[in-house]
Amino acid sequence: MFTPIQAANEEQVAGLIFTPQRKERLGDKLYGQILQQIVSGVLREGDRLPSENQMCQLFNVSRPVVRQALLRLQADGLVAPRQGAGTFVQKRPPEGLTRFAEPSDVSEMLRCVELRMAVESQAAALAALRHTASQLADLETALNAFRTEMNTGNLAVSADFAFHHAVAAASGNVLFLQVLQTLHGLIERGMTVALSLTREGSPERAKRVFDEHYAIYRAIEQRDMQGAELAMRYHLDRLRQRVTDSQRDR
Repeated sequence: MFTPIQAANEEQVAGLIFTPQRKERLGDKLYGQILQQIVSGVLREGDRLPSENQMCQLFNVSRPVVRQALLRLQADGLVAPRQGAGTFVQKRPPEGLTRFAEPSDVSEMLRCVELRMAVESQAAALAALRHTASQLADLETALNAFRTEMNTGNLAVSADFAFHHAVAAASGNVLFLQVLQTLHGLIERGMTVALSLTREGSPERAKRVFDEHYAIYRAIEQRDMQGAELAMRYHLDRLRQRVTDSQRDR
C-alpha cells in the first residue's frame, strides 16, 4: 500500500523537499489584464468594458473565466454592472499598483484582505477581552517599531506584520496565529504593496496609516471589544481602498 509517509519520502531528494509552484488561475490572469488596462488609462472611469462574448474572443478564455474575473473586479469596486447596458469602469487604482505588484497577483492579495477582515477583526475583539499585561507590552513595542520605521521613511513591512501578529497572540487563541503564519508570505506581499503606495503619498497619508494602528492598540488597551473589532475592520478596509482607488488618501 502506498502510504502518506512513503509519498512524503519520495518528495525528498538529497535532503531537499520540493513544493509545487502556485498555479495561476485563468480568472486572475484575466483580472490582471483588465486591471492593467484600467491602471494605464486605456480603460478610463466611465468606459464600458467589452461584452462577455467579446472578452472570450479577445482573451481566448471561456465564459466562466470571464465571469469569475468580472465578479472579482466588481467585488474590489473597480467595475460596476448597469442593467441592460454592460459593465463599466468605476474607479482607477493608483498608477504605482502595477509597479509594486504583478497585475495577476492583485486579485489574490485582495482576497487575502477579505479573509483578514473576518479573522483579524475577531482576533482584535478577543485581544481586548483577554490580553495580559505582557501581551499588551508586546503590542506597544510592535506599534512603536512600526512608528519608527514609518517616520524614517522605511518600508515597515516586518514591523507591520509584527503588530498584527501581536494582536493575534493577545487573542488567546493559537488558531488565529496559525492563520497568520499560514498566510505570512501573502500578507507581507500585500503589506509591501500598500506601504509602498503610502510611501509615495503625502505625509498625511502615512500619519493616517499609523493612526489606524494606534486606534486598534488603544481599543485593546481599554478592553473595548467592539471598538477593537471596528478599528481593525476599518484599517483593513482602508488598506483595500488605498490599493484600488487612486483618489483615496492621496
